[in-house]
Parts: sequence; structure tokens; C-alpha cells
Amino acid sequence: MTISVEMGVASGGRPAALDLEELLATRLLVQGNSGSGKSHLLRRLLEQSAPHVQQVVIDPEGDFVTLADAHGHVVVEGDNGEADLQRIAARVRAHRVSVVLTLESLDVEAQMRAAAAFLGGLFEAERDHWYPVLVVVDEAQLFAPAAAGEVSDEARKASLGAMTNLMCRGRKRGLAGIIATQRLAKLAKNVAAEASNFLMGRTFLDIDMARAADLLGLERRQAESFRDLERGHFIALGPALSKRPLPIAIGPVATSARSSSPKLVPLPSPAAGDDLRELILTPAESEVAWMPAPRPAPAPRATPTDLLQQLAQYRPPEPVEVAPSMSEAERDAALADILREIAADPDGTHHPIAVLYQDFLVRCRMRRLPGEPLDLGRFRRRLAIARAGVDGEAAEGDEAEAVMAACAGLPEEVQGLVLLLARAARAGAPCPSDDALARAIGSRSPGRARRLLAYVESRGAAVCRTDFRGNRVVALPALGCETAPGNPKGAAEEPAGLFAAE
Repeated sequence: MTISVEMGVASGGRPAALDLEELLATRLLVQGNSGSGKSHLLRRLLEQSAPHVQQVVIDPEGDFVTLADAHGHVVVEGDNGEADLQRIAARVRAHRVSVVLTLESLDVEAQMRAAAAFLGGLFEAERDHWYPVLVVVDEAQLFAPAAAGEVSDEARKASLGAMTNLMCRGRKRGLAGIIATQRLAKLAKNVAAEASNFLMGRTFLDIDMARAADLLGLERRQAESFRDLERGHFIALGPALSKRPLPIAIGPVATSARSSSPKLVPLPSPAAGDDLRELILTPAESEVAWMPAPRPAPAPRATPTDLLQQLAQYRPPEPVEVAPSMSEAERDAALADILREIAADPDGTHHPIAVLYQDFLVRCRMRRLPGEPLDLGRFRRRLAIARAGVDGEAAEGDEAEAVMAACAGLPEEVQGLVLLLARAARAGAPCPSDDALARAIGSRSPGRARRLLAYVESRGAAVCRTDFRGNRVVALPALGCETAPGNPKGAAEEPAGLFAAE
């Protein structure tokens, strides 16, 4: 049995019927400028179909909450948390309750987040609860914008994704999307294109009329007819409405919105003796209780002569000698610990040196290290040493100075690589792998480490060769030593014997 709801009167005086079962499978798009009767149309559809199908209304202005008294809809406030809204939506589908999600108390971005959470809960409901539901979204251009606006990308993407799921994938889950918009040009095309039924109302902007004509299959010259439509009159097209464009007039409704279009009323006449200026500038008795206290009068401003006298009398405070809280050796050990922590941080390889330097300064302040902190140049050098695994004492020794002198002419980004090779060569350890070299230069790319090693070799600071087993050996001419053969594809192992005596 086909269930139809009467939307109003079509041309010729015959009833305009909407096939509800066909609507559940094909979705509906309603378009009309403000004042065209778009909300009146949605209210007529909801009232006529309420006895036959479950309904969910996403209401950004709170206009549809009056359905609760007449048809038993439950009003859900949008200021619940996103997780709560998802759980509420799941229970709505499980118990087949018609609801109105009112978002009038929220700003635009919060409305988008709340709608995305609620629609997501409807969409992710368990398969056993996939009963037919009419999901009406008023002012759909807010939740599926065609272009980025003033809201955050995160909120826009979440809301647009939820609307796309509703219109593109909701049919199999029993969700029949009914979206209404004032501006077709502001509605995302992939959302509007999924609708197969259309009700187009009064439209004045050329770009909106052109899109409406395209959706209805009308010629561009026929698009002008949308300007002549009266309030509450729409052009219907779609398998649930009519196979050809059909003008219809929407019928009356039983409920009304809390807000309505403003009506002209006569201006009040002032009573005899009323002073209009006094009426608006004098607070009423009910306002006095919550009015803020008057601001105190500002202090007199000092004259230039007074300021000069105050400056002449000013004496800077005597500096206070603060005893150092730790010895120099303790401070150096603390600096070495901080540098090792930064070098060992796996996320540090993704940050530029300026960000790591700021992290270093914060760590120094947190540990209350006395004295001047390292400047950026010394920090870069000490970090390269720490990444190569050189401890604080060895970093200042003669051997370390010889290594630093050997790589002094090289760019700073490769010094950590040379230090690690020198460490392995002095200890007679196997040549570090590509992963270990990458870590020494603050990178996660073995390919970049190989390119920098080739650059060091081109500068004469290293000589690379491969033995018959494919292991790599690196010699450092400036130090007169070389590494033992090592697998370049091996794990990033730590060589032992850092700058150790031979």
C-alpha cells in the first residue's frame, strides 16, 4: 500500500500528493529565499507524515520545537556534549522516538559540531535499529557550506562529512535526508546533487536561479519564473512528487513557529507630559538592581614638570647578590642531561633547530640553572655532540676538540654525522647504519643520511669503501682512523668506547 501525504494544491486544483515511501528512497531538497515559505513547507510535511514515520529535525533557530505539544516530538538541547549527543542519537534510533534538536543557543561553529555529532550518532546506529527516519535539516547551507568561512576547518569538515553521509549513504541505513536552504549557491554541490526530489520556491539571485533551473531541467530563460512565485508556492519535481515540473501551493499547518515575520503596528503616542528623552536615558527601577557601579573618576594626569621631577628623584634599586644554587660542574652536568633528553626525544627529529632551542631554554628555566644559557650557535654544536652520543666531559676533551676541528669547515647539519663516525672510528666499532646516521643529524630519512655522507666524502673529510660482503667502512683522514665494517641497512646500534683512549 502506498502512503501519500497531501502537501497542498497543484495547478488545476487537484491535490498535490507526496509519496512517502518513494521519498524515503530518494531524498528531498527545498530551496527558497527568506520569506518564501520554506519553513511553512517543512512544517506541513512534518505534520502530515508524523503518524506514519519517525522524524528527526535539525533546527538551528528553534522554530520546530512547537511540534512537541502537537505530535509528541522530544526536544533535545544542542548544548549537550558531542559524546552525549552521539549517545542520544543512538537511543533515538533504538527507541524510534521523533525528536527536534534545537541549536538556537549556540554560535555557528558550535551548531556545526553539535549537528555533526548527532548526525554521526544516527548514521552509526546498530544495524538492528535501521528503521526508516525522515531527517530534516533546516538552513542546510550552514552545515554543508560550499566554501570555507569563518569557522575552523575541523568543524567545517566534520559537519560537511556528516551531511555527505546523510545524503549519499544514509538510504541503506533508513535515513531519508530532507534539506532546506536559502541559497543553493552556498550549499555544497555533492550534498545537493544526491537529492532526486525538489521543491523550488521564490528566488531572486541569478546564480541561485541558474542552479535551480539546472536541477529541474529547465532552460535558463525559464529560470526567471522563480522570481514571480508567491509566498508558499513552489515548483515540484521528482519521483515522489511529479515527473514533470509542477507548480503547487502549500496547504495550511496546525502548529506555528515561536517566531514569525514582523508585522507593521502603529507607533505609540506619548502621553501628555512625557519627556521622550528622559524615558530612554533614565534607567527604570527594574534595571537599577543589575546595573554596574559607576566608574570612579580618573586620577588627574601628571604634568610634564611633575614627570621630570619624579625622574630626577628616581634611584635604581641596589642589585641583590644571589648565591649560586649549584656549582659549575653540577651546572655542566645538568646541561648535558638536558641536551641528552632533547637528543633522545623521537619527535625532535621533526622540529627545526629554533623550536628545539626554545625547548632547551624552557627546560633550563624549569631546572633553575644559574648563569647565562647557551647561545644558539653553542646549542647547535652541543646538540650535535649529544646526538652523536658524546657525554658532557668527553665533549670538552682534547679528542672531541680534534674531531670538531676536523669538521669545522663542514655545514652544521652534517657535523653530528661526522661526530658519530668519529666515535665509531676511535672505538674501532662497526660503521653506523644509515638509520643511526639519520638519527645523528636529527632526521628519520636514511636516504638523506646517505646523501650527506656522500657530501662529506666529496669534501675530503671521509673516505668510504665497501668490502666483499657489502659492509661499509668509513675512514677519517683528519683523525687517522677508520671504522670496522658495518652493515648500512642494519639497526641503529650504539657503538661503545666514546673517544676512548687507544
